[in-house]
Amino acid sequence: MWNTSEGSTGRLIQLSVGYFFFYVITGVTVKYFTGSAEAGFPGMNQVEYLVYSTLGGNAIALSVALGLRWYHLKSNRIISVLGLRFPQEFLYIIPSGICTAVVIPTTTMMYLLPISVMVAMVIMRASIIIISRLVDELQIRQGILKKSVYAEENIAVVFALMAAAINLIWVAPGDFDFVNSIAAVSILTSYITVYTIRIYIMNYYKNTRAKGVALDNNGFFAIEQITATIAMLAAGYVLYHAADWYGSASSELLMFHRSIAAPHPEWGWGILAGTAFGMVAFFSVFIFMFKGRTATFAGLVNRLTSLVAGTAATIVSFFLFGGKFPKMQDWLSLGFILIAVLFLSRAEKKRTRELAAAKELV
Repeated sequence: MWNTSEGSTGRLIQLSVGYFFFYVITGVTVKYFTGSAEAGFPGMNQVEYLVYSTLGGNAIALSVALGLRWYHLKSNRIISVLGLRFPQEFLYIIPSGICTAVVIPTTTMMYLLPISVMVAMVIMRASIIIISRLVDELQIRQGILKKSVYAEENIAVVFALMAAAINLIWVAPGDFDFVNSIAAVSILTSYITVYTIRIYIMNYYKNTRAKGVALDNNGFFAIEQITATIAMLAAGYVLYHAADWYGSASSELLMFHRSIAAPHPEWGWGILAGTAFGMVAFFSVFIFMFKGRTATFAGLVNRLTSLVAGTAATIVSFFLFGGKFPKMQDWLSLGFILIAVLFLSRAEKKRTRELAAAKELV
């Protein structure tokens, strides 16, 4: 059952199942740890949970990458700069890692907004679906991507965007008004900007492998995570000392400082909960960079899987600790998502036949 070949539909399903499972855990734990202490939950403030979950997620991803020595990247070419020899891919994987350092906290911050897990995921995922399609178009025009985007993939994009539009437009009285929230829009803008750069880089790497050079996604992941860790540690150091350096600080900076200087009693459990998000990172990258697929297809599989996980997380949160139950617009969004998945399945059948004919599948 688990013995699937690289680039096969079976391998893609396995990655999607793993992604779904750990994303449900991620969505549920966010709401649990930030729940009210009076109601029996840990009662962490948003910044505390962001710090602890980020530490846990990054620790598990980095430990695997270093422990398994994935950082030995299979490269197109080794170059030398100032006497240092390294794979040429480092020149763009390192910037991708810096983008990852922004993606990780902004993803968690989206979940901490006063909206359901499902809505947060819909908004973020729809943005990435658009970006993936634009990246394909750009790389086709640049001659980097040699494959075409199937009509079924384009139709799936339309239905995925319809799913997002419902939750952006259908705002009932008393609902969180995402569009008119400066904090929400700022977080989303940062998320979209860095993810645009990252998706372009991942697909550039995938589509420019020299003949005979393996698509080393493990190596890409390792270098990206090492860079992200260094970037986040540097940013954390600055934020921790900001109040001392400038004599005053915002409430968010003070909460960041206190989350480390005087940690919440449940800080260890918060870090453990964050390891689920670290596991998500593996499946996310490997789906985005899946062999033989366009950015449009891989982006849709990645994002739609997490959207369905958002539905599951919202329902689990409702039954376990009284979270918000999915509303009518959420279920309608899910319906559009399932239609998009139907078109994706048709595209996958066509792509596997194409890859088999070109002998790109084992």
